[in-house]
Amino acid sequence: MSSAVLLTSIAPSVLAESSMNMTQGVTEISQKVYDLHMLIFYICCAIAVVVFGVMFYSIINHRKSKGAVAAHFHESTKVEIIWTVIPVIILVAMAIPATKTLIAMEDTSQSDLTVKVTGSQWKWHYSYFGEDVEFFSLLTTSSKQIEGIEEKGAHYLLEVDNPLVVPINRKIRFLLTSDDVIHSWWVPDFAVKKDTVPGFINEAWTKIDKPGVYRGQCAELCGRAHGFMPIVVHAMEEEKYDAWLAEKKAELAVAKQEAQAALSANLSLDDLMAQGEKVYSERCAVCHQASGLGVTGAFPAIKGSKIALGDIDEHIDIVVNGRSGTAMQAFANQLTEQELAAVLTYQRNAWGNDTGDAIQASDINAFKEKATQSEESKESAQ
Repeated sequence: MSSAVLLTSIAPSVLAESSMNMTQGVTEISQKVYDLHMLIFYICCAIAVVVFGVMFYSIINHRKSKGAVAAHFHESTKVEIIWTVIPVIILVAMAIPATKTLIAMEDTSQSDLTVKVTGSQWKWHYSYFGEDVEFFSLLTTSSKQIEGIEEKGAHYLLEVDNPLVVPINRKIRFLLTSDDVIHSWWVPDFAVKKDTVPGFINEAWTKIDKPGVYRGQCAELCGRAHGFMPIVVHAMEEEKYDAWLAEKKAELAVAKQEAQAALSANLSLDDLMAQGEKVYSERCAVCHQASGLGVTGAFPAIKGSKIALGDIDEHIDIVVNGRSGTAMQAFANQLTEQELAAVLTYQRNAWGNDTGDAIQASDINAFKEKATQSEESKESAQ
């Protein structure tokens, strides 16, 4: 029995459960994609059976040892018409369901919820339109697991601190873009895989049928930490989602109040270092390393650097505003003033830098206000 015949004899349910087959998913569109995939697969298997069947029949029954003599002819108009018309019919038969599925995949109209997804090196940012809710989602797999010091967990490299939370039975529209390079937001269970391109907005959508936790990752090679950019989506029943949304709004409101209160606080150097170490390990260590030594030719060292040991305002400017033309992104909207102050303090005092500088949240706020005033002055002058 040929391999093609064997494949076609396998029950569809067995193929669906196989880890080697396409994910069926938990949405109507993912089921359509899966059904299209299986239809094309079976058509290809049928073609293989016919082609290889004719080929083996010809080899066995028209071989020289049986006295077969090759016919001598140059062309056959009938044969040429047949082998042109049949493939065209097959292609049209495949194109019709494929086109219908592709059109359905691109139809983002009549959505119930819109979420903006922004990729950056190497994290995701989610913003819920009309809800005043937004947050970053970062990998939480420990560096010890990554380095092989600890045993890898069940969701190694597929776990985050803030998953995207969405309701089931509602059409969710995604607007996807990027802050730096091209990423790709991919969740196989939703049949959603869309590039996030800087300066451009792509659209996708999903409507989830079953509550649960669904995982994906960046599917576009986007730099050194490409493999550390997971996606986790919590799909909840509508009532639970509404409760979560209200709770998240309250949580973010409290965080804003705390950030405002922090502007008048003066923390000790020890407190700043403790908080700064945590922020550094979450946001900076992937590039500059936990040791502060960076990666030669890619990411500069902070240990002993002129920036970390030099002018404080210059150091603040790089962390707050980033550096154009490099992988150093701006953290002004990613971290609070208190977190920025802590991580800057940590960088200026860790690994033997020992400047003794204790930067406060008020210093970061003053720097931002000064930069804003400077920008306004330039605009008015023009």
